[in-house]
Amino acid sequence: MLLLAVDTATPAVTVALHDGESVLAESNRVDARRHGELLLPSVDKVLAEAGLKLDAVTGIVVGVGPGPYTGLRVGLVTASTFASVLGVPVHGLCTLDGLAYAAGTAGVEGPFVVATDARRKEVYWARYEDPRTRVGEPAVDRPADIAEQVAGLPAVGQGAVLYPDVFTDARAPEHQSAGALAALAAERLAAGAEFLPPTPLYLRRPDAQVPKNYKVVTPQ
Repeated sequence: MLLLAVDTATPAVTVALHDGESVLAESNRVDARRHGELLLPSVDKVLAEAGLKLDAVTGIVVGVGPGPYTGLRVGLVTASTFASVLGVPVHGLCTLDGLAYAAGTAGVEGPFVVATDARRKEVYWARYEDPRTRVGEPAVDRPADIAEQVAGLPAVGQGAVLYPDVFTDARAPEHQSAGALAALAAERLAAGAEFLPPTPLYLRRPDAQVPKNYKVVTPQ
């Protein structure tokens, strides 16, 4: 097994190679405006560090969000393209699940909350009983609107750092790790678990909207 994991659903552009037992190489760059520029060089970097070529990969793992449209689609399109070219499966995982798994590696046991920045003064979030068990589906909300639901719980992710008045016990990690995402995927593959399709989990409509009551111009 050789899994190539990528996630661009958050400001982190993160890539990792995992052999089913451990992370062989990983690259993490935090830059919310350069997902498209950084992803492929990061893939080249981890392959070079591991001394492997792309055709050695047996599966692609990709974070499907939730996340902003522009960044999220970079990772999903790249993952699907690699899978098509290589003739290997692509396994989708919720980005928040990857952060939760990484939190467990960092010593967070549960229950706890994962919250990432959704912009517009909102967070993408979910509650976890433990690093592998999410309670319910991910949601997008204003932090103040969920204050009672997350009160007193440890919280990981950039959303927790941005809103300390609501997430009063923010802990590491702040950013996504493709290494953790790949390790979670390896566990699920070994257990025969199902994966999400490599399609974006947005949770809300895109910013661009067709204007209402626009004037129709017809040729004379």
